[in-house]
Amino acid sequence: MTTPHWIFGDQLGPHFLTPTGEGGPGRGAPVVMIEARSVLRRRRLHRAKAHLVLSAMRHRAAELGRRVTYVRAETYREGLRRTVGGAPVTVCHPTSYAALRLVRSLPQVRVLPARGFLVTREEFAGWAEGRGGRLLQEDFYRWVRREHDLLMEGGHPAGGRLSHDHANREPPPRGARSLDVPGPYRPREDDIDAEVRDDLDRWEREDGVRFVGRDGPRRFPATRREALSALRRFVDHRLAFFGPYEDAVLIGDPVMSHSLLSSSLNLGLLHPVECVERAERAWREGTVPVNSAEGFVRQVAGWREYVWQLYWHFGEDYRHGNTLGHTEQLPEYFAELDADAVTARCLATVLAQVRDTGWTHHIPRLMVLGSHALQRGWDPAAVTDWFHRCFVDGHDWVMVPNVVGMSQYADGGRMTTKPYTSGGAYLHRMSDLCDGCAYRPTERTGPRACPYTAGYWAFLHRHRRLLSGNARMRRAVKGLDRLGDLDEVLRQERRRAGKAP
Repeated sequence: MTTPHWIFGDQLGPHFLTPTGEGGPGRGAPVVMIEARSVLRRRRLHRAKAHLVLSAMRHRAAELGRRVTYVRAETYREGLRRTVGGAPVTVCHPTSYAALRLVRSLPQVRVLPARGFLVTREEFAGWAEGRGGRLLQEDFYRWVRREHDLLMEGGHPAGGRLSHDHANREPPPRGARSLDVPGPYRPREDDIDAEVRDDLDRWEREDGVRFVGRDGPRRFPATRREALSALRRFVDHRLAFFGPYEDAVLIGDPVMSHSLLSSSLNLGLLHPVECVERAERAWREGTVPVNSAEGFVRQVAGWREYVWQLYWHFGEDYRHGNTLGHTEQLPEYFAELDADAVTARCLATVLAQVRDTGWTHHIPRLMVLGSHALQRGWDPAAVTDWFHRCFVDGHDWVMVPNVVGMSQYADGGRMTTKPYTSGGAYLHRMSDLCDGCAYRPTERTGPRACPYTAGYWAFLHRHRRLLSGNARMRRAVKGLDRLGDLDEVLRQERRRAGKAP
């Protein structure tokens, strides 16, 4: 009899059920799915995220029909006991340390290699060996491009270079309120979504489960068919405009030309290979410029793969990094997504986007939300947990490296070469977020002092000794000596501590 195969809620694509030479699930093997209520009790998730994950799981169960045993239980252990008892079961390598500990603690579970990524952990280990700890994303990305022959022509990179960042850092068009591009794919809710929403309402009412944020109409794919439609619409109608403005921000156009495929990839509905191959094909057919294709390939085959590998390579203790010694807890306005309590237009706008949708693109995440947390000295573990809970595409493996390493520089530079924070001038150049704001990006003190500009200098002063040894930060740190009003900036920022800016 074929051994049943257990799939988690982020292993929903067909590639998690395809037999392989790795001892994968047998062809037509029975499938086990467990909806564990403890996941919702453990952390206060964004309501839209809880809706998306449950909808995706239940849709997948409906697709599998009689092949699946779908059980709703308090815990995974209870669910497994009710479905297979002590009988053997297989599962693909989970995507978090906690889940891996769980499956390894169950004697009847055989853990198969991870799926859903381009690079295996063994391949990454081979690449990392002998690099002296310098595991830079750019080096990894170049290696992946060559190893997988992505956007290459006769061994040479498309367009004559591996990176087209120089063409992909444009500010938004002057005076534009939105990019003139077709909108993204939007799914239609169905009876399963209605059932999920009713369950979430009831659990909040009767079962002590609590959420943050709002659950409007579902914006992200919950099925393989929806995810493929979203990928097709992005490549056919939006990818051509993606590259130049991928770092730009417009209040009236929060999605710009971004793919909105991260949640589909992270739920396992899409495989990264099919995403990058479609983008490459569009470039070869002449419908997409090379810089836009390269920008998307970099996000999927470069950054996403890099983050996944570092999560496992650095080990579980990596999440506890706190090189800067930041210990301040998240203030209530941030924790509760209370955008109305915030005066600074950039932060209020982005918090509202997260509150209403559970999503915003990478620049608001890094240079508005993350930068603010870094400048204010918030505990990086609390910031990581917030990002994990509040974003529809948030998973442990995603957020630990992205927040601990990239956003909060809590690893002291193991992942990035500098802290990613800036004054208001960067946001003013790359967005329209400063237009009409009560603060001015050029002012450090006084009632119109930009929280990001003043916060930037206060951050540099607080960590001057550490950052002066960083080649990429040395010039900025020396700039402190030219500030005649530094003492007033520091007093002002101490008064602002803990308050909504």
